[in-house]
Amino acid sequence: MEGVLTFIGEFFSLHHHNPDHVAILMALHLVLVTIIILAVAKMATKSLKAVPTGTQNVMEAYLDGTIAMGKDVIGEELARKYLPLVAAVGIFVFVSNVIGIIPGFEAPTSNINVTLPLALLVFFYYNYEGIKKNGFVKYFAHFAGPVKILAPLMFPIEIVSHISRIISLSFRLFGNIKGDDLFLWVLLMLVPFIAPLPAYLLLTFSALLQTFVFMILIYVYLAGAVAIEDEH
Repeated sequence: MEGVLTFIGEFFSLHHHNPDHVAILMALHLVLVTIIILAVAKMATKSLKAVPTGTQNVMEAYLDGTIAMGKDVIGEELARKYLPLVAAVGIFVFVSNVIGIIPGFEAPTSNINVTLPLALLVFFYYNYEGIKKNGFVKYFAHFAGPVKILAPLMFPIEIVSHISRIISLSFRLFGNIKGDDLFLWVLLMLVPFIAPLPAYLLLTFSALLQTFVFMILIYVYLAGAVAIEDEH
């Protein structure tokens, strides 16, 4: 979005026409997202109660929902084991997505330099867990498939399939959020007062949907890596 100004960019006199300024702006938005997440975590844990209320109630519902999401994919025990990763990535992605809906701010997830490291984190982690659980040889042996005669064909296909997950995870999130940002930007330019109101609901739903998809895919990839016996 060449030439678009943000509150943070204006405050620090940074604009999108300078590549160095773009990187600094993105870093500052990431810092803002981090501050918001830490503030929410602090509010949720500052006075824990047996019967949760307020922010604690919301966060407990979020964690329970995350476990329920993974329960059908990977089983409750493993869903709880991988809860810290999935929940942390989920809240980061959601807050990053929603930031872009607020006029004057830019979603960090609309930048491929943010979504690609997230995808790489997931890729390396689920492969690490698969190797740790099954052993190096057994883990990569399942790439060859159950039919030995087809192994020379299946193995490279599986390798390409796994590497393509990096592209799928990063570009799906980046493309959708970037498209949402552009849509809102154009809408605000054309009809800045009335028309954007319904659009905010649509964009909020999109932010939730993209977060859900990213989280469920982490569980799916982990299930494929650690549950080889069940797979076959």
